[in-house]
Amino acid sequence: MDPTAAGGAGQGAGEDLPLLAGYWPPAPEGITYRTETDADVPWLCDLYRTTREAELQQVDWPEELKQAFIQQQFSAQREQYRQHYPGAAFLVIEREGDAVGRLYLHHTRHEVRLMEVTLLPALRGQGLGTRLMAALLAWSRQLKLPMTLHVEPFNPAQRLYQRLGFVTREVRGIYHFMCCDAPPGIASDPTGSG
Repeated sequence: MDPTAAGGAGQGAGEDLPLLAGYWPPAPEGITYRTETDADVPWLCDLYRTTREAELQQVDWPEELKQAFIQQQFSAQREQYRQHYPGAAFLVIEREGDAVGRLYLHHTRHEVRLMEVTLLPALRGQGLGTRLMAALLAWSRQLKLPMTLHVEPFNPAQRLYQRLGFVTREVRGIYHFMCCDAPPGIASDPTGSG
């Protein structure tokens, strides 16, 4: 989860740039994005649970309590993202018409923030995450904007981020704030409105 309370969201009024459908980053071959809907919420909650499964295995709770905990945590994350990242794109990643993950991005005049990327467990470690990240980085470089993210140091994705050129700029609580700088230049507005 992106720790927005620790210096996360947009830096000021008028700086958030909504990611309209025509301006989303290009998807790797065989992958499409679509805006998540309320109908996706149960599936998204199940996907979120996969990121917390190791923790759940360590507690001796009945399944009903585990599911209630996950629902509460998922709802809190969902609310926090929407409160702190106005104009963000909340996307479902699809392959051959099937939902395989979620991608949450926030674009300002100063950065592209990768808020969240989560794939189904069966697709992790298969190269899709690398392809997604390469496409996102190419897009942020085209915009001449750095890409930033928060990651817990024990998250295996941190190694991928480092291989792709992200460096830790600071530690914010339990999160590492990482950045992959864009080439020097003037930030551009993908909407064409200046």
